[in-house]
Amino acid sequence: MSAQSAAPPSATATPFLVSKSAELLTGDTWRDDGKLYRLYGVQSCLRGTIALNANGKELDCGNVSLAHLAALFSTAAVTCQPIALALDKATFVVCGAKLDGNTIDVGTALIAAGYAFAATDPKGNAVSANYLVAELNAKMKADGLWAMKFQHPVELLLKRPRERKQ
Repeated sequence: MSAQSAAPPSATATPFLVSKSAELLTGDTWRDDGKLYRLYGVQSCLRGTIALNANGKELDCGNVSLAHLAALFSTAAVTCQPIALALDKATFVVCGAKLDGNTIDVGTALIAAGYAFAATDPKGNAVSANYLVAELNAKMKADGLWAMKFQHPVELLLKRPRERKQ
C-alpha cells in the first residue's frame, strides 16, 4: 500500500527474471541481488496478524500470504517489469509467471486465489480495478484466506495514519 513517489524508474528499465535465490520478505515484497521489489497494486496479509482457520487454529496471516508467493516463485519462471519507486525506495513491479506454457499476472494469481488483496491509495480506492475484481471474486467464493477469519490488511493500514493523528 506504500504510495509511489513522483519519480518513476528510468524509462529504459528492462524486464528481469526473479532469481531463485530471492529473499522473500512478505507476500508482496522481496529482495533480489541487493534490491528491494514490491508487487504493484498488491497487498499481502500483514505478518504478525492472526488468521483463524475453520478449526479455530491461529495462523500468522502474513506467513500464509508469504507461503503462496514462495510457492509461485518456486514453481514458475517469474519475469517482472519495474514501473515506479515506492517511498521506501522499493521498486514497484508487475510480474508474469510462466505456468504450463501460459503467462499469468502474479498479482492477479495471488489475489484471485485469496492469498493477497487489492492495494489502495491513502483514501481507500483500489490502485487496480482488475485486482479489486479478483479480490471480490475470491471473497465471494471464500477462497484462500477468505475461508478464514482475519483482519483485512488494507483496513489495518488505512487505520494507522488516523491513529497517529489522534
